[in-house]
Amino acid sequence: MQEQIIEQLKADLKTATVELLPLLWQKYFGKTGLVTVALKELNALSIEEKRAKGPALQAMNAEAREIFLGYQESLAASEREKSLLNEKEGLGTELVKLGHLHPLSVTIKQLNDLFQSLGFSIAEEREIETDEFCFQRLNVPADHPARDMQDTIYIEEPNILLRTQTSSIEARVLAGYKPPFKVVSPGKAYRNEKVNKSNHFIFHQYQGFVVLPETNLKDLFGIFTYLFRHMYGDEVVIRYRNKYYPEVEPGVGPDMQCFNCHGKGCAVCKNVGWIEMGGAGMIHPRVLAMAGLDPKQCMGFAFGLGLDRWVMAKYKITDIRTLLGGNLAYKADQHESII
Repeated sequence: MQEQIIEQLKADLKTATVELLPLLWQKYFGKTGLVTVALKELNALSIEEKRAKGPALQAMNAEAREIFLGYQESLAASEREKSLLNEKEGLGTELVKLGHLHPLSVTIKQLNDLFQSLGFSIAEEREIETDEFCFQRLNVPADHPARDMQDTIYIEEPNILLRTQTSSIEARVLAGYKPPFKVVSPGKAYRNEKVNKSNHFIFHQYQGFVVLPETNLKDLFGIFTYLFRHMYGDEVVIRYRNKYYPEVEPGVGPDMQCFNCHGKGCAVCKNVGWIEMGGAGMIHPRVLAMAGLDPKQCMGFAFGLGLDRWVMAKYKITDIRTLLGGNLAYKADQHESII
């Protein structure tokens, strides 16, 4: 009899739904349920019969309840899973894009990739620098008038300062490595500047320098032409002007026709129609000598790009303060304006 009740319960549960479970509970465990009635039959038995049949009936009761409750829990879990599957959003297999890189980071990566394809290495150095490597080793002694052009922010005057130019990385590499080498190095620089649309006290430069047994300005101009066309297209208009920089001789300044007014003159280019994009030239023999190199055995050229201006020109940004502000509304498409 007990076996029959268990088998019948199992058969009923095979097709049971959540809605039918309360009815099945009543069928087996209610006041007139099959298991309940079987247990009540013990009351009419003698003590000897109770001792003989009681344990089997109690075991049947325990087994029946365990089977029922186990199926009830399994069915509830299955229903929960179905509910989650029905309610979940279709996320697909691709990761959700939460943002994109800052235009400065994008441009640095593009420049790094370009110069690495040309055989350049990438170097980084300290932003808190000494007077020796920020000025002296770049042919700018303490009494040099060029220091007046860089209003320095000192940590501990007169020797510890925030670097005013990434040329200090060049000085470090010249002192620590033996040529030949070709190196580029992006980084921040700091000067006590009045903040406006085209200047900031925090700015970014992209330094590059080459030291070989033999090189010349033609190599430098070739790299610049390739660089400008790579970043701004074949139609870009550039020019070179004689410039003075103490660490190079001769010195040149690469200018690009203003992206905002196309040479007509505006606030971005200070009404001259051109934007100075950096400085460059042949490394001064004194700079090589101070690094322990023989200027008769090697020569080189160096350039420093005003990285913020390169980014502004590429993304049509008309105010440098946008790059370092809290506005996150940059467009991911590199061909669109992002202000």
